Amino acid sequence: MRVLTGAAPNENITDADLAELYAPPAGQPWLRVGMVSTVDGSATGDDARTASINNAADQRVFQALRSLADVIIVGAGTAKAEKYAPTDKPIVLVSRKAQVPESLQNAPAGSVYLATCSRSDGLASAREILGEEHILELGSHRVDLPLLKTTLAERGWTSQLCEGGPHLSRDMVFQGCVDEVAATTVPRLVAGAYPRTTEGAPVDIALTLAMLLEDEGTLFGRWALGR
Repeated sequence: MRVLTGAAPNENITDADLAELYAPPAGQPWLRVGMVSTVDGSATGDDARTASINNAADQRVFQALRSLADVIIVGAGTAKAEKYAPTDKPIVLVSRKAQVPESLQNAPAGSVYLATCSRSDGLASAREILGEEHILELGSHRVDLPLLKTTLAERGWTSQLCEGGPHLSRDMVFQGCVDEVAATTVPRLVAGAYPRTTEGAPVDIALTLAMLLEDEGTLFGRWALGR
């Protein structure tokens, strides 16, 4: 892995170097969206999971991003499709329907939270699964994502990593929550009707390249959002 731009040249990047290269600014809420896609823009392969397109280098950066995060934010549908398991960082599920994927329903107390809507039909079930203190009611008909960012920061979770899926990533950008996109491009073409890294109504946000790494054709970009 080597630096192409945005930092001092380095041909042998250690895990400590990665932590420094991806470190978020200190002392302020910072929401980073992590993405992986093929050169032709697919976010998954034929199994509808990112595991079918990522590689060892992407896994290394993925783990670095998680290690730097105070909290992991993910859409409930993505957590279900990717078979999320509890981690050493709190996971905040985002679900307008208050759905908790089966793989997280028996997680240790305090390891999984749910951001949902006050009028969700699934609230009672979610409270029973996770406990009242782990339910964040943020909005009546849709999850207020800027309020989610603020609420998590008030708990001391200022370094926030959103791992998608495509609709949540798009909504995070649209609602002005995202400070940075960490995008991996793997050197593959898959064609087919697979999802992109963002899905939904159009948005048009300018990005500024802050850093670019390369590892045997896999590219890793840190992109700051223009406002």
